[in-house]
Amino acid sequence: MGLEEYRGVYIFAQQADNQLNCIAFELLGKAKDLAEDLNTDVTAVLIGSGVKGLADELAAYGAQKVIVVDDPELKDYRTEPYAHALASVIRNYKPEIVLIGATAIGRDLGPRVSARVATGLTADCTKLEIGDFPLNPISGREQKHNQLLMTRPAFGGNTIATIACPNHRPQMATVRPGVMRAIERIDGAKASVEAFNPGFTQNRNYVEILDVVKSVNETVDIMDANILVSGGRGMGCPENFRVLEELAGALGGEVSCSRAVVDAGWKPKDMQVGQTGRTVRPNVYIAIGISGAIQHVAGMEESDLIIAINKDESAPIFEVADYGIVGDWKKIVPEMTKQLLAAKAGK
Repeated sequence: MGLEEYRGVYIFAQQADNQLNCIAFELLGKAKDLAEDLNTDVTAVLIGSGVKGLADELAAYGAQKVIVVDDPELKDYRTEPYAHALASVIRNYKPEIVLIGATAIGRDLGPRVSARVATGLTADCTKLEIGDFPLNPISGREQKHNQLLMTRPAFGGNTIATIACPNHRPQMATVRPGVMRAIERIDGAKASVEAFNPGFTQNRNYVEILDVVKSVNETVDIMDANILVSGGRGMGCPENFRVLEELAGALGGEVSCSRAVVDAGWKPKDMQVGQTGRTVRPNVYIAIGISGAIQHVAGMEESDLIIAINKDESAPIFEVADYGIVGDWKKIVPEMTKQLLAAKAGK
């Protein structure tokens, strides 16, 4: 493989019903940073049916070029035609880096495409940067420069691994939603748009979609919340989360939790904050009864304001908190709720 033939940072711009998923904008933000380090361009690959009109939206968030694969076979996501489309784009254009969102679709698509183009893929990345690999020089081993260093949690979130793919191209990664930041929208930005269609011939791997049933999620996505009241093992039992719900209600926020709470079966997985849960960036994050293990902190450390309440004054959560209260949450949280409600009533 001639690695020097591969140039450019590409992202898979996921869409459904002709609406772009926000992960596309997050990937473009990171792709822009990586492309600047490599002195190259950012390209979005847009796959679907009748989707060309979305190109300007991708340009507004940093895409300099948009490759559109438009075909009736691509109206709804199906593994075989989408994998064929993206793999064909990679073979034809030879990108150096390909980023895909670690969504339900991306987790299905990414590994299949990487296998077809004979390269590696690092899944569920939480950090991407350009650097040297191995990270530290090793005697008798060549240290390669300008490699994509892909960081992800491993062994159930108990350790952090940094992975590279120095001998194959493209370097591929799936990236967890909410981890990367989209750039500020640039109104009026334009990208060069190029149509590419490898042709689609149905085979035994094509499935027929008989019906699409859209589920109604009755829970709020914590990634969209401006205020989060998050509880940990220190809450003692699931019934005590009622106190957090009252505080969140007074603040106009939502309740979230740590991994320990999910592991104990107190709350569902979609409420979990951390490396193995959701990455959140609310305006206010209140951590109650949470020790502050590195896996949890990685999922909330970029919150604008962090308030921690814990009876252990040496808890690691206080190291990242803007404000910390050492004490019993059973006394502190109800009083906070009482004061907030009183302040509201007085207006």
